Amino acid sequence: MSPADVDEAFVPGESGRNAARRFARDKAAAGATRHPDDWILAADTLVLIDGAILGKPRDDADAARMLRLLSGREHNVVTAVELRKGAGPAVGAVEESRVAIAPMAEDEIRWYVATGEPRDKAGAYAVQGLGARFVESVTGSFTNVMGLPARTVYRLLREAPDPDLGRLALASSPASLRTSSRPPRRG
Repeated sequence: MSPADVDEAFVPGESGRNAARRFARDKAAAGATRHPDDWILAADTLVLIDGAILGKPRDDADAARMLRLLSGREHNVVTAVELRKGAGPAVGAVEESRVAIAPMAEDEIRWYVATGEPRDKAGAYAVQGLGARFVESVTGSFTNVMGLPARTVYRLLREAPDPDLGRLALASSPASLRTSSRPPRRG
């Protein structure tokens, strides 16, 4: 399922953790409204530095601005995950990791922005893509920095009130699970 169309505007004074949690909750609610019989898995990832919250860049100039801000520094990556079915109660979690970015020269920033990879990434980089060459270290969950913390998702599926989701969490792939309920949709 494609990402839910929800307003991702920041509320003045809102923390990055709270914003990520609100965005994930809103995405899960939107997906659950459209597909009330299915489990919906939604997530939102934000980059936090110096009290600023960095979502996805508006354009290439904004991506370059974000990369200059992150260059040669450490920042936090927070991802909120929400699991929900219909109007029932949701379960969620927030994961946080620390990332160090190497100093980036202007020609490196221009090159990276020109690849297009930063356009739809929180903080304007992909740790699993071309941006990996600029990442010095990750403390905490690497998959969190990618945008979906695998261990957190696994735990939510195992703890869900639906035993089929617990079996899905242990399946080698969602396609290998044969149940009457569908795997969670991603919101």
